[in-house]
Amino acid sequence: MKDQFSPTILQNEALAKYILETSAYPREHEQLKELRSATVHKYQFWSLMNVTADEGQFLSMLLKIMNAKKTIEVGVFTGYSLLTTALSLPHDAKIIAIDPDREAYETGLPFIHKANMAHKIQFIQSDATTVMDELMAKGEEGTFDFAFVDADKENYINYHEKLLKLVRVGGIVAYDNTLWSGTVAASEDDDMQDYLKGCRGHIMKLNTFLAQDPRIELAQLSIGDGLTLCKRLK
Repeated sequence: MKDQFSPTILQNEALAKYILETSAYPREHEQLKELRSATVHKYQFWSLMNVTADEGQFLSMLLKIMNAKKTIEVGVFTGYSLLTTALSLPHDAKIIAIDPDREAYETGLPFIHKANMAHKIQFIQSDATTVMDELMAKGEEGTFDFAFVDADKENYINYHEKLLKLVRVGGIVAYDNTLWSGTVAASEDDDMQDYLKGCRGHIMKLNTFLAQDPRIELAQLSIGDGLTLCKRLK
C-alpha cells in the first residue's frame, strides 16, 4: 500500500518505497494500518497530514529509549502519530492531545479504542495556546517528557516558547514538516503548490530560529517530510 500520509522528503520514490515496504510496513501495528487506510479513504489528498509509517516507527523507538510517560501532542488530525505514541508508552502514561477538529480525531478514535489505548489519551478540542497557558497556570511546567507538534505552521515559534516551559530539562520537543516537501531549499521562482508556498516562509523562519536557540540541542532529520528534534538544555 502506498503511504499517502505525507510526501517523503526522499526524491527517489523507489528508495522511499523500499524503506516503507522492507522496514516500516511489516512492523506497523494492525490498528495503525487500519487508521492509515481509513484516513486515506475519507480525506484522500489531505491524508498526507499524518506522519509516514517510517517516521512513526522512529518516534516509537525514541519514546521508548526516553522512557517517556507524559507527553503532549499539538495537532492530532485523525491520530496516527497519537496512536503511535500511545502504543509506545507504558500503561499508566498520559498524553494531552490538542486539536480544534474533533471530527477528524473521531475518524481515528475507533482504532484507538480497538488497540486499547484510549485510557492514556486526554483529547482537548481547543486551540493549542489556550491549553498550554492553562497547563502552566496549573503548575505543570517541566512535567512533560516529550512534545510532538504537527499543527498550524505559522504558530510553531509561538508554541516553541511555551513548550520549552512545559517540557522538562532533558525532554524533547519534535516539530514535523520542517523540510516542507523540499521547498525550504527551493527558489522563490520555482513552481510549487499553493499550500506549500503558503507555509514555506513560516517553516524557513522556524528552522533559522531553532538553529540559533541556545536553550536547545538540535537535530533536523530527513525522514517523512522533515522532523526536527529539540532537546531542552535549560
